[in-house]
Amino acid sequence: MTNFDHRKVLIEQVENQRKSKVILYVTGDRLGLETKIGQDVIDLFVDHLDAMGPVSKISLVLYTPGGDTAAAWNLVNLIRMFCDEFEVITPSKCRSSGTLICLGSDRIVMTKQATLGPIDPTLQHQLGPTYPNAGKDARADVSVEAVNGYLDAAKKYGGGDDAAIQAFLYLSKKVHPLVLGQIFRSRQQIRDLAKRLLAMRKDNDKKKVENIVDFLCSESGSHDYTINRREAQELGLCVEKCDDVLYRTVKKISSSYSQELGFRDPLKINELLLQNADSLPSELMGKTLKFEYPRAVIESLSHKAHYFVSRGTLEIIKDGDKISIQEKRNFAGWEVRS
Repeated sequence: MTNFDHRKVLIEQVENQRKSKVILYVTGDRLGLETKIGQDVIDLFVDHLDAMGPVSKISLVLYTPGGDTAAAWNLVNLIRMFCDEFEVITPSKCRSSGTLICLGSDRIVMTKQATLGPIDPTLQHQLGPTYPNAGKDARADVSVEAVNGYLDAAKKYGGGDDAAIQAFLYLSKKVHPLVLGQIFRSRQQIRDLAKRLLAMRKDNDKKKVENIVDFLCSESGSHDYTINRREAQELGLCVEKCDDVLYRTVKKISSSYSQELGFRDPLKINELLLQNADSLPSELMGKTLKFEYPRAVIESLSHKAHYFVSRGTLEIIKDGDKISIQEKRNFAGWEVRS
């Protein structure tokens, strides 16, 4: 049994309160099991939307640290094909690509603790820079706006265009030219996507759109910057306060998926087992233990729940006084659960 059985009643309450059909989408950020918005969810959303049928209004209850920007764009366009009105309800964290999804909605319903964030992308690339003293496959993410900020600083403090050119040449020795090329393409792409999403609301004038995009893409200063409900309103986003009745329901939904996905419990399998190694039954030594962790959820009353899970095995090995843990994850993917 999953917590979806308990959330069904709560989701139905939200549907009655918002006079809409509800889809819950959660990508967890549990330390060690972080999960992001990806293209793999598009077909899963199709299952939920097909079962739901075209409706007048869809409410997406969304919790996410972010993910793939193209997936966010696809998701907004997909949902809008199935409804006349689209809103996002944010119980708490809705950052990066989650914020991008919000830009494509008719309104963002935010709780007091809900936060949005900048949408400047971070690039993951197989030719990205390597970490010192790490394997060749360990590649560092490259912040698009960090590169732009570095070049801007070189121009401003180094003496103009010549300094910027020299800074770029130096940077190209540290970061592969193809990665730099993709960075500048990504920077323009995210701005274009944000503008097109905001244009879906007819009351967004050009100046307002430019101000929102400028702030979310660069002027916020850091990708970790958080935007609360009040600042989102001041920025010009269409924000609705979550009333007390809806808040109580959304808070219960949030507590349910937070507990099920273990948001407050960092994944420390090896550490926990080693700390309790002396108390482990001797019959476990040399044997293989199975583990499974849910990492993301898509749910609606029209369809069964989709869970993204990681599965694997642990083997506890004792060699004299030395105890070691061998962990192997052999599955990570989506499954349908009732």
